[in-house]
Amino acid sequence: MSEPSEDSTDNNPAATPSSPKRGGLARALRRTLVLCLALGVVLAGAAIGVVFWAQDTYHASGPLQTEVQVVIEPGASLQGIATRLQQAGVIEYPKVFIAMLRYQNQHTKLKAGEYRFLPGQSQAEVAQTLIAHNVIEYRMTIPEGLTVSEIFRIIEQTDGLTGAMPPKPAEGSLFPETYQYRRGDSRAAIVERLQSQMAVTLQELWQARSENLPYNTPEEAVILASIVEKETGIASERAHIAGVFVNRLRKGMRLQSDPTIVYGLTQGQGPLGRALTRQDWKFDNPYNTYLIAGLPPGPIANPGRDALIAAMQPMKTKDIYFVADGTGGHAFAETLTQHNRNVAKWRKIRDATE
Repeated sequence: MSEPSEDSTDNNPAATPSSPKRGGLARALRRTLVLCLALGVVLAGAAIGVVFWAQDTYHASGPLQTEVQVVIEPGASLQGIATRLQQAGVIEYPKVFIAMLRYQNQHTKLKAGEYRFLPGQSQAEVAQTLIAHNVIEYRMTIPEGLTVSEIFRIIEQTDGLTGAMPPKPAEGSLFPETYQYRRGDSRAAIVERLQSQMAVTLQELWQARSENLPYNTPEEAVILASIVEKETGIASERAHIAGVFVNRLRKGMRLQSDPTIVYGLTQGQGPLGRALTRQDWKFDNPYNTYLIAGLPPGPIANPGRDALIAAMQPMKTKDIYFVADGTGGHAFAETLTQHNRNVAKWRKIRDATE
């Protein structure tokens, strides 16, 4: 065998010198890849943990201890709503509230209004309350027998309503009832509801009216109903009083109703504040039914449903007179002689109490 030549492996630059470098690089890459994978697993696990925590927090009982009312103003941002709820003690984690709403694509569905939140409500329940617009509803009662001016004062002074009062509608066109409203509702919308309810009620009752009434339109029925409303506060008397007035109209007799004189004197602005005098009965105006024949030119108040029914379906009676009986009701009579006796009784009762 011959001796190794000088061109052997020891002197070959393409052989052994590069191998350790390649192996080290590979090992480094593997270690980096393992670390990245491990870190990814850790981060993924953490992310999953955060998601589960957020979901649990979103559906867990909230921090609220006592019932609270919160107003969400129109135009409030999602961040603003979450902050307002946190300030009121309704939610504890506003970022979770925001994130879950965005995740569920419900962040644009929250509505402004005044809300009532109960102790322990979860963020999910709070969100659904805002989405469903389950706002607080208030009640406003319009008593029977008020004039338009008096009703307008009630609406104008009612808390939570917004906007200016509209022009006053015709007397007798507003329906007395208890109405529900929400904070932020407009006063004009409330007035429109009162008008609409009167129109609907009047149409319904006019269809069921008695035959041969001495007036031909629903508007005339409202005039008589308003007089009946002002004459008595006793429900059982309304149809009877309406029957008396119907009899007087048929006979061509004047109605001689004191409330019509009051309306002529006050123009519906409010109560007269005193007893009528002999001079008042002589006051010449279109509403003085002691001087004019038939119905006055318009209603003297806004009658309720019972008074409207009484005017549409008056009691069949022979009575053509009535006067106060001292108990809050009235004594009725067919003849002037009977009526004068009733008047004398009433005057004794009145004089004894003055």
